[in-house]
Amino acid sequence: MPDLPSRYALLCVGNSMMGDDGAGPRLAELCAERPLPGWTVVDGGAAPENDIGFLRELRPQHLVIVDATDMGLAPGEMRIINEEDIGEMFMMTTHNLPLTFLIQQLRDDIPDITFVGIQPDVVAFYYPMSAVVEQAVRHLHQRLPALETGLGIALYAAGDA
Repeated sequence: MPDLPSRYALLCVGNSMMGDDGAGPRLAELCAERPLPGWTVVDGGAAPENDIGFLRELRPQHLVIVDATDMGLAPGEMRIINEEDIGEMFMMTTHNLPLTFLIQQLRDDIPDITFVGIQPDVVAFYYPMSAVVEQAVRHLHQRLPALETGLGIALYAAGDA
């Protein structure tokens, strides 16, 4: 009998040594402390492209990607960003490859992909994560089980900033 695909996967992206850019890895830690039933969590760190093969094999029905994203909002604000907008906006990134490349590589194997950006406050080496971003990460952890009915996070629009 073949393995059934995981229903949901969470790809947490970021560098935990760079203050609020560690939002994704912090979410992965929180999921390890308090697992989400039905979810496979991947801490992609600063090189999420290294997890493309694993995610393709996993073939979840829905993938949520979380990363600190400079959207010009108040620190800790979260938005769902359309795939088309990711390439057009300036994405503060510490990653080797653009997230648009990552999503394109996964698109054929994963039907639904949602990108959640968390507005950072300070992104600098050896800075701690700010309290507002930590709070946003905790809020997102609580909301993920409600993915099917909506995360309660607004869609990013260029006029938000």
